[in-house]
Amino acid sequence: MKVGRRLAIKILNASKFAISLGATENPSAITHPLDRALLAQLATVVERATTAFDNYDYSRALEVTETFFWAFCDDYVEMVKDRAYGGQGPEGAASAHATLAATLSVLLRLFAPTLPFVTEEAWSWWQTGSIHRSPWPDASSVTELAADGNIALNETTAVLLSTIRRAKSDAQVSMRADVESAIITAPAAQLELVRQVEGDLRAVGRIANVSYVEGDSVSAEVVLGEQPA
Repeated sequence: MKVGRRLAIKILNASKFAISLGATENPSAITHPLDRALLAQLATVVERATTAFDNYDYSRALEVTETFFWAFCDDYVEMVKDRAYGGQGPEGAASAHATLAATLSVLLRLFAPTLPFVTEEAWSWWQTGSIHRSPWPDASSVTELAADGNIALNETTAVLLSTIRRAKSDAQVSMRADVESAIITAPAAQLELVRQVEGDLRAVGRIANVSYVEGDSVSAEVVLGEQPA
């Protein structure tokens, strides 16, 4: 587990990012499929962490929360940055802002029993009162925010992001290097999910052209663009 300085700093940085965008909790603004998928997964995290706490299994509660948090930072936050900054229009930005705010609120409260000081600090930047007097997150409320969110979308995009990053790493180029094309292969149902978040995927991977091929499993063939000498 990464409890300690690295985790504390990451919590502060993630909080600063969301707050710097003016992110506020606005359930009606959450409309984007990627945002709803994230919240659907977060609802399961709240449920599992709550069960662990009820059973006095504090290490399990932390493990469940931390695993989600690192994926949230490494995958979701990176994918949503362009949209959050307005790159895909005001509706997409509003959905990202509301999702960031809702997720941050829940995560800070889940971490609070284990990391009382850093969560209190981050909470004070945008909420009134002490985090330790705030209500514990409710899984059903998060599920309502998620609406029709599909957790499978998170799993699919994680595989694609990993493939794109690996291609750039293997080529020893920056993660900001341009990708000329990406051919995405997946079962039909998952291809439909990916099409719904193509804008986010293009932005995070800096992909010029995306095409789709139906297949048995999720994969991507990545062709890097011409790199500066």
